[in-house]
Amino acid sequence: MSLTRNFTLHEMTKSETALRHGMANDPSPTEIENLRVLCEEVLQKVRDYYGMGVKVNSGFRHPLVNAKVGGSTTSDHCKGLAADIEIPGIANADLAQWIADNCDFRQLILEFYTPGIPDSGWVHVSYNPADNKKQVLTATKKDGKTVYLPGLVA
Repeated sequence: MSLTRNFTLHEMTKSETALRHGMANDPSPTEIENLRVLCEEVLQKVRDYYGMGVKVNSGFRHPLVNAKVGGSTTSDHCKGLAADIEIPGIANADLAQWIADNCDFRQLILEFYTPGIPDSGWVHVSYNPADNKKQVLTATKKDGKTVYLPGLVA
C-alpha cells in the first residue's frame, strides 16, 4: 500500500525486532493515516529535495515492539507519528538541519551523532498536526545515560 509517491506502508512498519521475536507490528487505520500524513508532510518533502532514497530505520512500532526495543512508553512511533531516518551519503546533521529549516514537525532529534562522522546516528522526526511545536533536540550519551540537549549540536 502506497502512502505517498515514494513511501509504502510496508517500509513504515517493517521491524527487525518484530520479525526476530515473531511479533505483529500492525497499525490501526488511524495509525496508518498518521503515517500517511507524516510521509506527506515530512518524508516525501525530504525525498523530493534530496532526490535520493530515504532509509526508514524505524517507523510505526506496536507498543509491544516498542517495549522490546526499549522505547519510551509515550513514543510517537506507537501512534504512527514518528520515523527514524537517514539518507546514505548525506550527513545526518545536515539532514536534521534541512528538516528544521523547511518542514513543520512536532519533534526533531539528532540522535547519537558524532561530529566528524557524517553517517553516525540518525534523525528522529515526528509530525502531529494538533501539536507541531517544532521542538529540536540532540540526543547523546553521558555516563551511560541518554541526555537531550536543546537544538542541533553537531
